[in-house]
Amino acid sequence: MMGLDFTGKRTVLVVDDTPDNLFLMKSLLQNIYKVKVASSGEQALHIAASDTPPDLILLDVMMPEMDGYEVCRRLKNDRLTLHIPVIFLTAKSAVEDEEQGLELGAVDYITKPISPPIVLARVKAHLALKAMDEFLRDQNHFLELEVAKRTQEVTAIQDVTILALASLAETRDGDTGNHLRRTQFYVKALAEKLRDHPRFGAFLSTANIEKLFKSAPLHDIGKVGIPDHILLKPGRLEAEEFEIMKTHTTLGYNAILNAEKALGTHVEFLSIALSIALSHQEKWDGSGYPQGLAGDDIPIAARLMAVADVYDALISRRVYKEAMPHALAVQTMHMGRAHHFDPDVLDAFEEIQEEFRAIAERFADSDSDLEYKAAVPRPFANHAAGVSVSA
Repeated sequence: MMGLDFTGKRTVLVVDDTPDNLFLMKSLLQNIYKVKVASSGEQALHIAASDTPPDLILLDVMMPEMDGYEVCRRLKNDRLTLHIPVIFLTAKSAVEDEEQGLELGAVDYITKPISPPIVLARVKAHLALKAMDEFLRDQNHFLELEVAKRTQEVTAIQDVTILALASLAETRDGDTGNHLRRTQFYVKALAEKLRDHPRFGAFLSTANIEKLFKSAPLHDIGKVGIPDHILLKPGRLEAEEFEIMKTHTTLGYNAILNAEKALGTHVEFLSIALSIALSHQEKWDGSGYPQGLAGDDIPIAARLMAVADVYDALISRRVYKEAMPHALAVQTMHMGRAHHFDPDVLDAFEEIQEEFRAIAERFADSDSDLEYKAAVPRPFANHAAGVSVSA
């Protein structure tokens, strides 16, 4: 605790420009406290901000160069000395003088000539209050650290839960590899690019971008409900198979919604996951699924996810197609501007396409896949899961 020496005594700093007053106060206090003295405001400020600051300051008002009011003002404006209680000890006895001292942050105001018992009683009382204040601040600091620790633990649990749920879907399709990680970073890159755009700025706050990043892996959670003979089919789906494949959006949405209902409360971090899972296959022109939403009726999170998901599907090898080189993937996606994709989102993607390429390389499934993606692709089948881009 500040101001304690090896004897356990509290430290009182007496500030007065008159030697007789310093001697008097030191004689009064030294049998109970460790006493430091200062004969000027500058000296008092230096002692107060030292490595061994006082626990309380008895401060005269009328001093040359810097009066006690200014000393108090500076003490209360410095975070190092803010919490040191100040008691004015002065011959200025007018009510307005006392008011000024208390308004500056002093805890008490004693007029001269002093009454020794009164001075000792008030010093003792304010040191006791300071000790309690320090205890409460220490407790608050401890509680803040505990809250931060628990919050970090809850956040980690959320992250692990999301990735674990998403991985259940990805294990159904062995070719997807690091698809989850890539789409997370694609979506975040797009969001950061668009956060100052007038159409998206209100939604793309720092908090929502973080939720987008966390929620992106849940976009295909509904795949767990799609039969293997459809999900892993190495070719074009039949019409009835396509209809079943399309249900992965509502299956995912309902799985997340039911999980939230089981908790019995709204879970804020899942709100974006719900919109991504349900609507990431919607298209700007209204030709997508499951609801046939168009334009701005499609949630922003889903519009970002659509670009990220299609890009990664195009450049990745699947059971039903081979990988497409980056440049060709960008060209193919451009054909879907204002049809498949929100034009502003697609424009942002094209502006940061090299960042997408870097993310893809960073989280490549394997070295051989990188070489594969660089090669000229063989023809690939449009797949019902949304890999195709309609012009």
